[in-house]
Amino acid sequence: MKILVTGVAGFIGFHLAQRLLDRGDEVLGLDNLNDYYDVRLKEARLSRLTSRSGFRFDRLDLAEADKLLSWFDRNRPQRVVHLAAQAGVRYSLTHPQAYLSSNLIGFGNLLEGCRHHAVEHLVYASSSSVYGANRKVPFSVHDNVDHPVSLYAATKKANELMAHSYSHLFALPTTGLRLFTVYGPWGRPDMAYFKFTRDILAQRSIEVYNHGELSRDFTYIDDIVEGVCRVLARVPEPDPDWNALSPDPSRSRAPYRLYNIGNHTPVKLMDFIGELERALGVQATLKMLPMQPGDVETTCADVEDLIRDVGFRPSTPLSVGLERFVRWYRQEYPDPE
Repeated sequence: MKILVTGVAGFIGFHLAQRLLDRGDEVLGLDNLNDYYDVRLKEARLSRLTSRSGFRFDRLDLAEADKLLSWFDRNRPQRVVHLAAQAGVRYSLTHPQAYLSSNLIGFGNLLEGCRHHAVEHLVYASSSSVYGANRKVPFSVHDNVDHPVSLYAATKKANELMAHSYSHLFALPTTGLRLFTVYGPWGRPDMAYFKFTRDILAQRSIEVYNHGELSRDFTYIDDIVEGVCRVLARVPEPDPDWNALSPDPSRSRAPYRLYNIGNHTPVKLMDFIGELERALGVQATLKMLPMQPGDVETTCADVEDLIRDVGFRPSTPLSVGLERFVRWYRQEYPDPE
């Protein structure tokens, strides 16, 4: 199968492309290689893909509509996994235009490409951040998410709405995946576990927000990739039982679905730090700070729909995932910064 992966030089895109190539798919990769974090890491990921049979890469910014539609004309992928986005909650406080360009304009252009080129299924990354001010846990795709607390979250919620409109108007099958705190080898340097590791090994203090009173549903990268692959194979169909008088946000009379992919086991931040200290064999120095704007106290994924529909439940223990990450980190960054 010919599959387009956007954001292919990113953390999840890189791992997904490897899995798809391993199983024999043809992977078409797009990425603009922006400098939100160290481009050398993106290039290192990409270098491990470009040498593989069945992989082709083009450097392209999805916000450039004409170039993207021309690319679709030439390449005509059968299915699309859209992972390209401007990530990060805190960065959205100071660089809002990056989110409007990438997450809204870029996604809109991608929808147009899929619409006009008979794409069989578009799977796109949403985020656990869309749950925003919700306090009911575990977070369920059947609950309302109309109160985002960051621009990043608002753009991801907008993506879900945009996708539904294309599913409704043009019968484009779309599935949104709300991903919960992804971690693992080749991860993003702006994520807490990566920054904590770097600073602990360099004997610097780590910044602990909300005085440690946070918990996250940490999800190992291999579990995310497995979930994406299973969902990609399940093309959504209209739900004839959908009730417009009591609408379920996770489905529709259009070919549209939403799923959470999370480990469904939230870990307290202080327990996470303890697990990381054990994996590193080094004790951290903590700098306690207040809650940061745009943050939420807890995330926890209800994955019952994922289990029911694709038979998969993320299950990698945090201790195992962190050990694998630390092993990779020590190989790639042998000298503390």
